[in-house]
Amino acid sequence: MDYLAHSARLGKPSQSYEDHVKHVFVEACRFASEVEEFAPKYKGFFLKTIALAAEYHDLGKLDSENQAILLRPDGHKKLPINHVDAGVAAIQSLPNNILHQMAALLDYSHHIGLPDLCDETLKGSEKVFRDIAVREDGRNVRDITDKNIYAYLARHKEAIAASLCPQEAASGKIQPTPLSMRIALSCLVDADHSDTSKHYGFELPDKNVSLKPEKRLESLDKYITGLGKNGNAEKTNLRNSIYSVCRNRTLAADNIIACDSPVGTGKTTAVMAHLLQAAKTKKMRHIFVVLPFTNIINQSVAVYRKSLILAGEKPDDIVVAQHHRVEFSDLASRAFSSLWRAPVTVTTAVSFFETLASNHPASLRKLHEIAGSAIFIDESHAALPAKLWPLALKWLRELASDWGCYIVLGSGSLSRFWELQEFSEPSLKNLPELINQEISESAKGMESARIAYHSETKVFDLNSLIARVNTKPGPRLLILNTVQSAAAVARELQLKLGSNCVEHLSTALAPVHRELTLERVRARLEDETDNDWTLVATSCVEAGVDISFRTAFRESCGLVNLIQTGGRVNRNSKYPVSEIWDFKIKTDNLLRLHPMFAKSSQILMEMFAEGRVNPENCTEALRREIRAFNFLKANDVQIVKSEMARNFPYVDKEFKVIDSYTVTVLVDKDIRKAIEEDSYRPSIWELQNNSVQIWENKIINYGIAEIKQIPGLNAWTLAYDGFLGYMKGVLENINFQHGKAKPV
Repeated sequence: MDYLAHSARLGKPSQSYEDHVKHVFVEACRFASEVEEFAPKYKGFFLKTIALAAEYHDLGKLDSENQAILLRPDGHKKLPINHVDAGVAAIQSLPNNILHQMAALLDYSHHIGLPDLCDETLKGSEKVFRDIAVREDGRNVRDITDKNIYAYLARHKEAIAASLCPQEAASGKIQPTPLSMRIALSCLVDADHSDTSKHYGFELPDKNVSLKPEKRLESLDKYITGLGKNGNAEKTNLRNSIYSVCRNRTLAADNIIACDSPVGTGKTTAVMAHLLQAAKTKKMRHIFVVLPFTNIINQSVAVYRKSLILAGEKPDDIVVAQHHRVEFSDLASRAFSSLWRAPVTVTTAVSFFETLASNHPASLRKLHEIAGSAIFIDESHAALPAKLWPLALKWLRELASDWGCYIVLGSGSLSRFWELQEFSEPSLKNLPELINQEISESAKGMESARIAYHSETKVFDLNSLIARVNTKPGPRLLILNTVQSAAAVARELQLKLGSNCVEHLSTALAPVHRELTLERVRARLEDETDNDWTLVATSCVEAGVDISFRTAFRESCGLVNLIQTGGRVNRNSKYPVSEIWDFKIKTDNLLRLHPMFAKSSQILMEMFAEGRVNPENCTEALRREIRAFNFLKANDVQIVKSEMARNFPYVDKEFKVIDSYTVTVLVDKDIRKAIEEDSYRPSIWELQNNSVQIWENKIINYGIAEIKQIPGLNAWTLAYDGFLGYMKGVLENINFQHGKAKPV
């Protein structure tokens, strides 16, 4: 009998069990072998575990009830028997050792995600990783599986002809970490999802594009040689010195190094040169540049595409921009998953770290690609909330020690938080510096006396804030803590003073419109006659964006945020001194406080009172912030304890860079119409550039509707424009709810 793994669907024929299992086995083993090249600690164990899980991952589909559904010609229907349980049972029938336990975990998790291992233990030794939920007919899947397991295995042998992998004992020395479990599951899930997507005709990114670090380093050298010929000589010489030092720096022995370099010193290319040297020396596969905010991505991608692309290459294939997580578990949507397969991926801290934290198969699918990668965490102090760094540093240390990764922690704010026991145990006090002290001091010397920090004593409502901001010379930068507050102020400025007096930038805008806004802002900043205007933004502009204003106002947040805002003001010391004002807002139906910043704002007030508002005290501010969560050592943090206890759902839930669940929402009406009417399949990049991330709990209030043709992708149904983004519709709704007319 020709057993099936997938039914006829989406205009494609059914797929045989033999075909799918063999393809998944080959691909999963290939992924595992590639990972093992960089993970000698897991050599042999990793491949054997994943091979075993791959062979039996769909065993339960051979149940007669499941086959009856798969054989139906009228499309897909949910299988009556949980097919995962049989694979677990087959593996658990083998001798009990760590390899077989791990393989059983992978099969159990490849659809529902990694569980809480303590909860699994409490089920009882014979029920671990088994489906014991009682069905409507009074039976549970475990009993059905145990009754039929020999029939399943016989059918498996009939379909496959011979076992795909030998049953070998595992080394008793291996103790898999939580991160290793995620990476192992990633190999299985990517193979499973990739084969299924290919069978149903969905195109996947090319896996065979090589990094070629030596050639890209030569290309980068040529690019740097051509820069700065008409610029400030002192600044150009400093940038060239920093590039040369980073390019030729000996690699860190423990594979982690710090880069403390102020704004405007060429960190983007200098660190890339060091990463390429590391990739060349260690024969690495990928480079990841991790940025704190989405709007910096295109800026960095543009530089890398100019400097790293070789003759005959397509820039989009080599340097990939991942603005936000676009991950779907539904079959029809899997082709839109971003898979980290490009030589260079520029992504956000949200995407990078929440992938490391995830227990969901769709999110973890790409994780195995991280083995053998050079990673730059730029503006690391701004990448994560302080409470998440203790666990994030554990992951980074493990990636560096066990998974062949090389990591640069970058910061322009002198915040060496990794030296504190509150963040890292044992602390990283002896982390080497990428840039030598002499050049670093020279760079910092150019930054001194550039900025004056002040704190407002008054609490501002919407109108008084606008009045205060306009008393200062422009061009002005005004940063607020919430998307709604920024949009409300921008709209009010537009209504009071006209469109030419205000620009607006936040994640309420899709990436395509954020980029257009940034281009317009940069052009206006170049025009010295155009100075009476304000950019109203969220924190997305405070780190890494190459823009420079005369004056700035920053809603009270934290010391690091305030110092980072300083990097967007008077960058080239054009003015003798520029002012940055810290301020607080009075909440109403339009202006909203951000709950995550209450403690850091309080600490900033303490620092102002103590006269310690400067870059040198950023580490101290972070220490106070982390101690506010009532622990003194990194290993005392609840999320770290949960990680060590293998409570994967808790870590996934609590490790949120942005403290809310978000959904991907398409804002382009033309693309939506084409999808719905013509079965149009946009590329992942088209989807990213025209989508926003919106809090899941706002779906009903904001009138968000799922697009049936791409499950998991939602459509924006309220008003949207290139100035306010999706907040145009939100603010109109707020006006309506409070009895006000729509703005003109």
